Amino acid sequence: MFDTGYLAPYALEWFNLLLRWLHIITGIAWIGASFYFVWLDNTIKPPAPGSDLERKGVSGELWAVHGGGFYNPQKYLVAPAELPPELHWFKWEAYSTWLSGFALLTVVYYMNAKAMMVDRSVADLTGWQAVGIGIGSLVVGWIVYDLLCRSKLVQHQLAFGATIWLLLVGSSWVLTHLLSGRAAYLHVGAMIGTIMVANVAMLIIPGQRKMVNAMLAGAKPDPSHGIKAKQRSVHNNYFTLPVLFIMISNHYAMTYNHPHAWAVLGVIMLAGVLIRHFFNLRHKGRIEWRYPAAGVALLLALAVVLAPRPRASADPAAAAGVDAATRFAAVRTIMDQRCVSCHAQQPTQPGFAAAPGGVMLDTPELVSQHAARIYQQTVQLKAMPLANLTHMTDAERAQVGAWFEAGAVTGTNTGKAP
Repeated sequence: MFDTGYLAPYALEWFNLLLRWLHIITGIAWIGASFYFVWLDNTIKPPAPGSDLERKGVSGELWAVHGGGFYNPQKYLVAPAELPPELHWFKWEAYSTWLSGFALLTVVYYMNAKAMMVDRSVADLTGWQAVGIGIGSLVVGWIVYDLLCRSKLVQHQLAFGATIWLLLVGSSWVLTHLLSGRAAYLHVGAMIGTIMVANVAMLIIPGQRKMVNAMLAGAKPDPSHGIKAKQRSVHNNYFTLPVLFIMISNHYAMTYNHPHAWAVLGVIMLAGVLIRHFFNLRHKGRIEWRYPAAGVALLLALAVVLAPRPRASADPAAAAGVDAATRFAAVRTIMDQRCVSCHAQQPTQPGFAAAPGGVMLDTPELVSQHAARIYQQTVQLKAMPLANLTHMTDAERAQVGAWFEAGAVTGTNTGKAP
């Protein structure tokens, strides 16, 4: 009988790939629909007074051309006089995005929580404790948001928006003090995604069903259901740019690995909301350049703040007595002890079927090829090893830094690494 256990990490990698692909596809469909309908609501024009459209209850219409065809979408103030035989419900885009996202979160983070979620320099947690905190944040985030939506605060848009931003920034602060930076960011994103899908599943779709059921019963639909659904739909629209950034944030350790990562995320989310607000106003015919200008200014200021600082130079006297071969031998030992368990052609670290990012460091040639990335990730950002699983010390990071700054010579090259 053949032992197939060695295939488990490979199968998991394929499962990860397919889930990630599905999540991106469904996310595009959901966010695309959000962008389209907010644009449509802000662009449609009311019918002429006394026209047939006005008498039919149409509150606005639009003529458009796309793909060689002409389209004439119309929006009814409450509902049409009669239900059409076929009615499309925009819900599965949202449900599929959340379900695929949670499955991906489970495969990548929950099934490997010790490596992906726990950073003992932040909090000494077990893997199960980290998973519990992550799932709990999704539940608590929705409850607090929903209570705020049901309060009188929701009547004051600016105050409500500022409160939700503070809720997310506060959640970021808590999570970055409990989980690894990557896991904290992803759970803020998952919290936003949970709020968005719960808006659809628990308010928007039920409200629409009540309106349809009233029409089927021969009664006039209650317009309040449509008003509340629209309100939550607009909230979802403003959440889109922050959640899209968080979806890609794990590629950018300069953000989630910063000592004040929660504040970094807060600035980026605010910039995203300002930019989204510009487009929403633009659809109404208002061009307010101050909003994207403020968003871009925030991002530029953040880039300056996050820029790496010059490292303190090594002791010249000590450096002078170390030749290139000796320096690289020490770096190679550090790579073998701290990095190669993941970054190898055949990783030995549980949960990894392939080297993360395709970066392999198990030969001098590969170390030379990736010298600049090694320096950035281990010295400047201190983002690697992941959650410092292999316990790289500050002294070892300093050795890697000195090697790179001295030319990154390995014996297979003679010049400065690119």
